[in-house]
Amino acid sequence: MILLPEKTLSERALRMLKKYQQTVTDSGDYAAQVSFAGLKFGSVNTARNLTFSEVRDKLLQMSSGAERCHYCEDSKADEVEHIAPKSWYPDKCFVWENYCIACGPCNGPKNAQFAVFKEADGLFFEFVERKKDDPIESPPSGRPVLVNPRFENPLQFLFLDIQGDTFYFEEWAEEGTEEFERAKYTIKILGLNSRSYLPVARRKAYDNYRARLREYLVEKTGNAEQAKLDKLTIGIRAEHHPSVWAEMKRQWQHIPEIRPLFAEIQEEMLHGVL
Repeated sequence: MILLPEKTLSERALRMLKKYQQTVTDSGDYAAQVSFAGLKFGSVNTARNLTFSEVRDKLLQMSSGAERCHYCEDSKADEVEHIAPKSWYPDKCFVWENYCIACGPCNGPKNAQFAVFKEADGLFFEFVERKKDDPIESPPSGRPVLVNPRFENPLQFLFLDIQGDTFYFEEWAEEGTEEFERAKYTIKILGLNSRSYLPVARRKAYDNYRARLREYLVEKTGNAEQAKLDKLTIGIRAEHHPSVWAEMKRQWQHIPEIRPLFAEIQEEMLHGVL
């Protein structure tokens, strides 16, 4: 996960989302809003709906590679995902900033799972998915535990072990801190390490990034035209698993096999080209 680049919806789409949200608000009390939000979202989140066609298009533009999931960065993203679940937060059902786009293997298990540090006492509180006959009560107010890639840089909470060769995400902060708990929960709830193919894919992405960087340096030292270098740069930025590239840039000084390569692109990194 990385901090997602921001995209802006058209005024028309934002007005329609606001209109949809108002119908949720007008549907009744909290329990009524939860029920109505699910039905309303299902009815408008279709390929024929111009607003949600734009929503999906903008979210996919924020993806890496060939429309990859905002969470795992590996699988095809095809589901508009509520970061704060609509079944707990119907007031955020049609809020643009509450959307990302995810794959089924991420969105399915996450579903309505969520957690907060309660405002009243700061304690960790994890929502349990409601069963059929459970009362529909609003959750306690508090600070979300799940790291939100729309507004937060996940790599301030997580780091990817590319030095130890596990390619697992781990907690960045010290155990016992709120930041540690947020990282731990995010890794668990999104299954970032529990799917065996993800570390394998990250390792392949590491090799791909290294090969692309070598090609870039060969062309650069060979005095290639800027258009050629620009094309190679775009190729690097379009790879899957951008977290791997971010960690290579963060950890390169400690990894002998890539240290000489990154030493040659200090100017590009400084100016955000690579």
